[in-house]
Amino acid sequence: MTDDPSRGWNAVAADFMKVRSDVGADVVDRWARQLPSGAAVLDIGCGSGAPVGTALVGAGLQVWGVDASPTLVEAFRRRLPGSPVACEPAESSAFFGRRFEGAVAIGLLFLLPAEDQLRLLHRVAEALEPGGRFLFTAPRTACEWTDSLTGRPSRSLGEAAYREALARAGLRLAANHRDAGGNDYFDAVREADDGSTTSGSV
Repeated sequence: MTDDPSRGWNAVAADFMKVRSDVGADVVDRWARQLPSGAAVLDIGCGSGAPVGTALVGAGLQVWGVDASPTLVEAFRRRLPGSPVACEPAESSAFFGRRFEGAVAIGLLFLLPAEDQLRLLHRVAEALEPGGRFLFTAPRTACEWTDSLTGRPSRSLGEAAYREALARAGLRLAANHRDAGGNDYFDAVREADDGSTTSGSV
């Protein structure tokens, strides 16, 4: 039996799109407005493009999406026809062979095994321009739970482990945020070659 690259998400894509609210869109919008107008941002685990992709585009950014669910990728294409999107797992994506000023992974990282989370953090750092920013969600406390839609395990490594992993990848945890639904956000900045970061609000 071939493993599902979407880790069960394509099978529940229609249900996911029905229940996905706009909670967190305000956090993404505020984060996005720290980036230069027209900056290129990679939306990792982009889903249908709502609400994250639409918030990024609404903030004047260029968005590239990647998601392993064909159903969600097709919905993304319909919602954001001007934004390139690839149907492939985030952990093995070539990230389109380009660099980005920003990247987001909302509702994705904690779905991956711990070792894949750490590898993805390094891949994001490599894809970011010096001074680029990375926003991702995960509980700040280390914990494990079962995803309510797919029935698959989810895990947060916890803030201390994420901070250490980010540092090893050349990223600095600049801030934490929380949305109206109680979801935690990690806001990281890639160190520039001279060890400095951009002058945005960090």
